[in-house]
Amino acid sequence: MSISSAIVSARSGLDAIGARADLVATNVANASTPGYVRRALTVSETILGAQTAGVQVEGIDRSTNARLTSERRLLASDFAQAEILSSSWASLSQRIGEDIESSTLFQRLNSFETALRDAALSPESTTHANQVVQSAKDLVTEFNALGDLITERRFQADQDIADSVAIVNASLQEISDLNRSLASIDRTSAQAASLFDERGRVLDRIAEHIPIQTFESDSGAIDVLTTEGVYLVAGPARTIEFTPTNTVSADFTLAGGDLSGLTVDGVDITPGAPTFGAVSSGSLAALFTLRDTDLTTLQNQLDTMAQDMIDRFTDPAIDPSLLVGDPGLFLDSNAAAGAGIASRLQINALVDPVQGGATWRLRDGLGAVAQGNPGDTTILTGLVGALEQVRTVTQPGLQGSYSASDLIAQLGSLAGQNRIQNEAVRSSVTLQHDAVKQVEAAETGVDIEREMQDLLLIEQAYAANARVLEAASQMINQLMEL
Repeated sequence: MSISSAIVSARSGLDAIGARADLVATNVANASTPGYVRRALTVSETILGAQTAGVQVEGIDRSTNARLTSERRLLASDFAQAEILSSSWASLSQRIGEDIESSTLFQRLNSFETALRDAALSPESTTHANQVVQSAKDLVTEFNALGDLITERRFQADQDIADSVAIVNASLQEISDLNRSLASIDRTSAQAASLFDERGRVLDRIAEHIPIQTFESDSGAIDVLTTEGVYLVAGPARTIEFTPTNTVSADFTLAGGDLSGLTVDGVDITPGAPTFGAVSSGSLAALFTLRDTDLTTLQNQLDTMAQDMIDRFTDPAIDPSLLVGDPGLFLDSNAAAGAGIASRLQINALVDPVQGGATWRLRDGLGAVAQGNPGDTTILTGLVGALEQVRTVTQPGLQGSYSASDLIAQLGSLAGQNRIQNEAVRSSVTLQHDAVKQVEAAETGVDIEREMQDLLLIEQAYAANARVLEAASQMINQLMEL
């Protein structure tokens, strides 16, 4: 090798080492940056004719593992679904109360029953009669509040679906734009590495809302599909269609056309739909589960309890002043409306002084036109017995025979069961997600200790190449002195 060749080789080595040092610095600086994967310099031997002429930088190689990344994204979808369902049921359970001590509805019923018993012992007492009416109104208020809460949660789920769809659609467009950008540049360049990282972050964002799979072409562009096989990006980005509602009523359903599903180019991907494209996990699946399944089931169960309260006090055998079909102590303000009885539950105006009624009708009968014997306990005792009566319930999740208090207690129990079940799912998915994430990070992420070791090697290589240049310079100087 000539002196000039040695100089060329050493200078190319210094250039490559400088590029490696820059890459190590970039890795260290981005060690905690989400979506950043470790980068390494790829180099090759430079050949001029039949002679080696140093080293040349080929480009940047990113540490990736497509299998681990795909698995982690699928688990991210599962985690997002579990997190939403778990947190939703935790807040619902807290509001409803999981036991008789924490259940406001049960406590209101207990106060109502106590007031009825006191009135039955002292039928002439106006104070006790007033307490019955007030406790009945308090019970109605809690039924109304819980019914309204469920409807509000369904409306919020619908709005959250719209927000998620907007995020996914914007992200799909970003993927399409990044595909075009990558197609026009060198895939081994630093710019391409940054774009690949950004595309990975966008895919991670999409995966939180909907489970996806990707296929990469030779040009570096990717197609994005749902795990069920519906294309979301194939060249241009496709749009997920969803129409949010301005309001939600208890009787609104997806099947009835009151609420929107999800479609992509006419393909139904609505979670829970009996179609091949139905989305199976992610935040969208959780939100549809809440809006169309969990909350409607809870609504039906609460309505069953409200209807049970109505039915217990409409028996003419308890109050002979009532005709068949007449409302009793409690009534549905719009019985023809169907779902939403809990929100429409009211106390009969005939016993409510605020609405022009009279409390003595509790003792003498709702249909009474004048006060009767102040010591008559017959109807009041019958009302107490109506609460104690064991009645059969066929509503799914509530099948069985219950007194009024036993039936109300089931609501908290069911809420607690749902909370525990969803927390267990979240814990399991969290463990799986974190485990895969750690393995992926160990394989594709930045290891600071490893980078420091590489930096020591870079220092040694830099010193060696500099020594070659120094030696070559000394030899040239010696030649010049001849």
